[in-house]
Amino acid sequence: MIITKANNQRTNVAALLAAEKLPAGDLPEQLDNFIVALEHDKLIGVAGLECYGQSALLRSVAVEPDYRNKKIAEKLIRGIEELAYFNGIKAIYLLTETASGYFIKKGYQEIQRNEVPDEIQGSSEFSFVCPQSAIVMKKIL
Repeated sequence: MIITKANNQRTNVAALLAAEKLPAGDLPEQLDNFIVALEHDKLIGVAGLECYGQSALLRSVAVEPDYRNKKIAEKLIRGIEELAYFNGIKAIYLLTETASGYFIKKGYQEIQRNEVPDEIQGSSEFSFVCPQSAIVMKKIL
């Protein structure tokens, strides 16, 4: 398995996100801030960032069901955090309905929605894709 940039993988990324019931309709045309996990050229995982100045929204973390519990998500998150750091991002935010316990183990902490920078609050995922009931989390890099 390799972790690499998501170049030319938009269709596969969208299909995996849709299969996992995650938002795909607002994916950027170019996935410059997305990485993927590939096994024999098959996309088995994805993670992406929406960058806003020195802050970023972590989105689209998904792993194919047959490949779960193999630390692929952990490798994707570590890779996306490295990408964020090298792009000058100081803090990563995320919204989750089901994985807050997992992200707490990765160093994220729950915060209130009003603690999120305005530009991230204005993102499509934050403002209308994810429900108000989603847990908001933050990690300082």
